[in-house]
Amino acid sequence: MLDPTRVSLGTYAKAYINGVWQTNINHLEATVEIDKRELNLVGYDWVQFKKGARRGSGTISGYKVTSDMIRRGFTKFEIITTLDDPEAYGFERVRLMRCMPDSIQLANWTAGEEVMEETPFTFEGFELIDPIIAN
Repeated sequence: MLDPTRVSLGTYAKAYINGVWQTNINHLEATVEIDKRELNLVGYDWVQFKKGARRGSGTISGYKVTSDMIRRGFTKFEIITTLDDPEAYGFERVRLMRCMPDSIQLANWTAGEEVMEETPFTFEGFELIDPIIAN
């Protein structure tokens, strides 16, 4: 049975870009998709699949505090995401390699509201540095 205290909360996550903690970030997602090649082979009534190239994409967003994303431009950078809920089974760190923005938000504001910044990006590899392992 699931112990609800072991569920990780995003409250305990952090994002580092090129080693600098991004204290303004409140959302990060990263996904890897695989290009599966369909193979229709004689003697099989099921379509077979061959693993192809992978594609990493994600979004990082939070409060606008600095002009770092604009200043960085379309140069590549590294993101390390951490998840360290003290009640969970452990600590997780994932390194996203060779990240590059798909677009850079130059302005997006409304009078009387906090200014948010969202940057979609792609990445060219990842490493699970520290996995969460249930005891």
